Amino acid sequence: MKTLRLIVLVCLAMAPAIALSWWNDDWRSRKQISVDASVTGADTRDLVADFPLLIRLHTGNFSYFGELAEGGKDLRFMADDKTPLKFHLERLDPVNEMALIWVKVPRIPGQSADESFWMYYGNEEAQDGSDAKGTYDVNQALVFHFDEKDPAPRDATAYGNDAARSAALPEPAGWIGVAARFTGTGGIEINPSPSLQLDPAKGWTFSSWLKLDSGAAEGYVFRAAEGEASAIELQVRGGTLVARYLAAGKVVETAPVAMTTPDRWQHVALVLRPDKLELYLNGEPAAQAAAAPSAMNPSISLGGAATGGFLTGLLDEVQVSNTARSAEWIKLSARSQSQDFSVVSFGQDEGKSSAGEMSSFGVIIQNVTLDGWVVIALTGVMFVVSVLVMIIKAVVISKIRKDNKAFLTQYEALSPDADPGQLDREETEDEKELADSEFLSALVGKHDHFQSSPLYHIYHAGIREVKKRTGSSAKPLTPEALNVVRVKLDSIVVRESQRLNSKMVLLTIAIAGGPFLGLLGTVVGVMITFAVIAATGDVNINSIAPGIAAALLATVAGLAVAIPSLFAYNYLLTQIKDVIADMRVFSDEFLAMLSERVADRYREASS
Repeated sequence: MKTLRLIVLVCLAMAPAIALSWWNDDWRSRKQISVDASVTGADTRDLVADFPLLIRLHTGNFSYFGELAEGGKDLRFMADDKTPLKFHLERLDPVNEMALIWVKVPRIPGQSADESFWMYYGNEEAQDGSDAKGTYDVNQALVFHFDEKDPAPRDATAYGNDAARSAALPEPAGWIGVAARFTGTGGIEINPSPSLQLDPAKGWTFSSWLKLDSGAAEGYVFRAAEGEASAIELQVRGGTLVARYLAAGKVVETAPVAMTTPDRWQHVALVLRPDKLELYLNGEPAAQAAAAPSAMNPSISLGGAATGGFLTGLLDEVQVSNTARSAEWIKLSARSQSQDFSVVSFGQDEGKSSAGEMSSFGVIIQNVTLDGWVVIALTGVMFVVSVLVMIIKAVVISKIRKDNKAFLTQYEALSPDADPGQLDREETEDEKELADSEFLSALVGKHDHFQSSPLYHIYHAGIREVKKRTGSSAKPLTPEALNVVRVKLDSIVVRESQRLNSKMVLLTIAIAGGPFLGLLGTVVGVMITFAVIAATGDVNINSIAPGIAAALLATVAGLAVAIPSLFAYNYLLTQIKDVIADMRVFSDEFLAMLSERVADRYREASS
């Protein structure tokens, strides 16, 4: 018994590993896609089988359009490591980084958030694996995705119920890719077909996304008719929707249903069941009427003319089934294709060599957009410049303090009667060449005679002025000459202060500009993320979070520049202020010593 229990535990422990097994080593990458049928997603109660699920890819949930083979021929969808899923691409735009893909999901249990499958990509040698005809079950008789390159709509199912005539215009900005625009001059006509026949025992279903033009009051959204005696209709009447069924001279129609949000896309569905006619709006039952259907082989009209004229508005994703779809199917269709519900969510991208091992930071890096990289690169340049300034100033101030200390030690050791100029020395040619670069002077100078000491520079300038006026540093000055020396020393203090503060402005730019530059990158990144989501209609936390996190990386980069620069700036500024204070004190003391010599001269002259 213990052995059996151990075997069960081992099998349970291995179950996740088995589920995560790689399907085919020729594919480098994969991504898990989950379907939420719970109250937080589609909120369906019963099992829905063989459902064509819309997958919207964009930069918010997929960052590897560049890895896809031409035309997305390497895309594969797997229920597990052995079971492929039928799928086809409605649209793939690698330049604008968006794709619309329909995947046939075998089962979506009601109130379950655990159903998932895998998308594989990254194989240049792969053959095209899409199969539009296999994406739909046998009851799906017609599907129009619409295409701006082909004005006559083409049926995506295996039945080939293409439009015979079309007066509709392609509208690129549809709800799901391209839509059909009806301008009030005509509609789309589809000829009768065995696959479109109405079987009273099975029923019939029409569904589509509808957006009426402002002020649109009359017209047929949809009409399936055999002659004048039998018809199924979805009519716009006075700004409301009405479903009608005509058979054997009798007319059955539902109560009018008001469009909840005029001038906006809404999902509409008409279902003829063996005992009733139902009208759905945005996936929810809106009206019904008792009906007894009879067999017919209809022709179909989209956007046709009712009493008041042709329909004016847009239709997208038109679907017709030769069976009555369940209420759960209609609800799942509406919510999985809507921008207002999070039915589909995306996991992290995994590579073959490190499946499931990608860090959170790696996900952020992968989702950084071009504008984000530009900002990060600029902050990187600022960081490098700031670090160089920190290093230069730290080295220079260290040398200054060392040379100041050495100079003061010798200067203070001079006796009052000694020649004050005995510490002075003329500059060599090498010292003159390095004089313009405090960093080179501090780094490669000989430092054998206080070359980096501002105190010595003040002393040197003062002695030179004394020598100019007396010919010797040991002779006292006149009061007038002393004033000239005072002015000269003040100018040297100012210039040395400017040298000490040079390049510090680069740190202030990094402190003030880094966060704002990072914030700019974040704001632009967030704008792009929401713009892509608005364009694709995929609104869920898994599609938003990576883009927002990547956008915030720009702010992190800006702060990473500003924070070290702030600390370094305040430290260096304190050190510079101390050096400047020492210069002013030394300048005053040196002038006091020269003034004392002037006073001594006058005392000797008076005596």
